Amino acid sequence: MFSISKKTLALTAAIATGSMLTACSNDEGGSEGSESAAPDKNLSIGVAAGWDEGVVMSNLAAVVLEDNGYTVDLRDADVGVIYTGLSEGDFDLFLDAWLPITHKAYVEKYGDKIEDLGAWYEEAKLTFAVNNDSPITSIEELADNADAFDNAIIGIDAGAGITEVTQNEVIPTYGLESMDYKLSSTAAMLAELDGAMRRGDNIVVTLWKPHWAYAKFDIRDLEDPEGALGGTEAVHSFARAGFTEDYPEIAQALDDFSITDEELSDLENFVINENSDRDSREATREWLENNPEVRDRFTLDN
Repeated sequence: MFSISKKTLALTAAIATGSMLTACSNDEGGSEGSESAAPDKNLSIGVAAGWDEGVVMSNLAAVVLEDNGYTVDLRDADVGVIYTGLSEGDFDLFLDAWLPITHKAYVEKYGDKIEDLGAWYEEAKLTFAVNNDSPITSIEELADNADAFDNAIIGIDAGAGITEVTQNEVIPTYGLESMDYKLSSTAAMLAELDGAMRRGDNIVVTLWKPHWAYAKFDIRDLEDPEGALGGTEAVHSFARAGFTEDYPEIAQALDDFSITDEELSDLENFVINENSDRDSREATREWLENNPEVRDRFTLDN
């Protein structure tokens, strides 16, 4: 049976199978007379723990890259730390960048020090979700019905894009300043959601699509008539500066790759729920073996 706390621990301790990239592609160990040495085969991918579309995509990329001779280190961190790390060359890749709204501030801050490798999913959306039998249908009704939700909005970590959007756009737009906006982590938010659903309590959480929670829980989105949460977004792959020059075949593969909403939901459900007790990378590999059409879209031209 699915266990939020157990799976979260598994995801936030993604197995490090190689050392962090510490050198660029010009290695002093190259043979005499060669114009440049072969690129380093050790790669690091920053993973925003709890954002499951990024977790499964990072594991998918790790499987494909390992099959092509690379050693991949998946490193969990706050999203702000990941963007900083990309800009300083401490991470090679981040595969969960939401544009144009959620991660706008990070891209504006670090845009000249990172590379956009293109979008792999284009139906992403930030949401406020409630239990299906909630007494309201819109965020504009939340302030007047705060008591029904214990006067609380359950959020995730402070550095998340949805947190910034909620604080800077949703709360002032809908007059929610008197409500307690609780920040902790994605795991804690999901635990609160699980508990409320089991007790039959009303709850409002900050969430996003795609997410397996929509399949597991009887929840629905609140309408956002003012568009404070933004519209549909695309999930991009970002890299440190110079990555495309160092690894043109990987940059091209990521630029070419795409996945449908149905495929991504199935991958998340398989890895996060159905195989919660397994290593995420192993479960992802099995899913790719059963979905070769997706695997074939991520091809490196060596």
